[in-house]
Amino acid sequence: MRIRTAKGKGSGIAILAIVLAALLLLSACGPAAQSIEEEKVVRIGWITALTGPVAGPTQYAHWVIEDYIKYANDENLVPGVTLLLDWEDARLDLVRELSAYRKMIDRGDPIIIGLADAAAFRKIVEKDQTPLLNMAISPESIYPPSWTYCVFPLWEESFAVWAQWVVDNWKEDRPPRVGLIGPDEVSGPPSIERAKPYVEELGMELLPSELIPWVPLDTTTQLLRLKDRDADYIYICAIWTTAVPVLKDAERLGLLNDIQFSGAENTQSQGLLKAMGATVEGYAAPRVYPWWHETDYPGIKLLQDMRRSYGGRFDFQGDEANTLAFVVVAVEAVKRAVEKVGYENLDGPAAKEGLDSIRDFDFYGIKKLSYTPEDNRGTNTARIYMIQDGQPVSVSDWILAPMLMPEV
Repeated sequence: MRIRTAKGKGSGIAILAIVLAALLLLSACGPAAQSIEEEKVVRIGWITALTGPVAGPTQYAHWVIEDYIKYANDENLVPGVTLLLDWEDARLDLVRELSAYRKMIDRGDPIIIGLADAAAFRKIVEKDQTPLLNMAISPESIYPPSWTYCVFPLWEESFAVWAQWVVDNWKEDRPPRVGLIGPDEVSGPPSIERAKPYVEELGMELLPSELIPWVPLDTTTQLLRLKDRDADYIYICAIWTTAVPVLKDAERLGLLNDIQFSGAENTQSQGLLKAMGATVEGYAAPRVYPWWHETDYPGIKLLQDMRRSYGGRFDFQGDEANTLAFVVVAVEAVKRAVEKVGYENLDGPAAKEGLDSIRDFDFYGIKKLSYTPEDNRGTNTARIYMIQDGQPVSVSDWILAPMLMPEV
């Protein structure tokens, strides 16, 4: 038996049903849509490297920045504004970094945190008038102060702090001989060699450097050359995923008892401790911020609390306070800019003015951060941490890092 309908009646009912459903949907979604449209959102750019040669350590920085943006929104740190982390993975590749940066500019990000080639970006951010808080800092990018900022001294300046500590504790009648090993990058030996005149004046002999990839497969040749040059110290540049293969090779070659190994702050990490165990006892590094377990500092406790509150996705590596400083400063600059010019007028110049107004800013009880017309580093001190009983422990007071400006 076939059920018949009058011609056009079924289609009319169907159309009416669709219209009624649409009206119901609009009435249900109208206020939400309106609230989303009226929500005041500020995008903070983050040029990261979640893939590529530094992907291992960079994921921890990414999570810290993500967590603090959530925390800032939950605590309403910028009243009336929702912060949005606008990130792009650039693989530590300059072309991708420039592409990511341009996307952020086009989207109207008033401030950007970068893991990028800072020297290449200096003129670009000056032209676009967008402040860049950069983790890959260089003398050419930050001296004289312009639109590029940081939260720590240059790598060569932190190395100079370590050199001062070594010379102060050296017991022999000759200068200590130090060899550098690391990648041919902004944080590697070619950059740190710029400290040579300064450390030689302190009384240190800097040996010819050895270049290796970010993650080397074998460093035997380079280590044996430094041994043949009678190195007392080998200073590993870059990050802990570089340091681990170097130290494994040094252990295999029997060099750990003859040469004292040290390295940049980012090499002294939980990854290093897990990979090397007791063999890295005595490994020293200049640190600008405390180790992750020093919860007497409110900022370190905040890191721990955020990790628990937002999913506990990771264990700490060691330089999370360093990363936290970047995003805290970015949020503070946005807050000051919004307070001064209003949300509608927030742009790069306003964010820069917010950054430039930061003086003796209490970074959660860790340090006082400042930006001045002469210095965009944020802080100018570091202290030495040495691995003792399996954990980095402070073994010096805060030491002033020199300003190693490029020759004009």
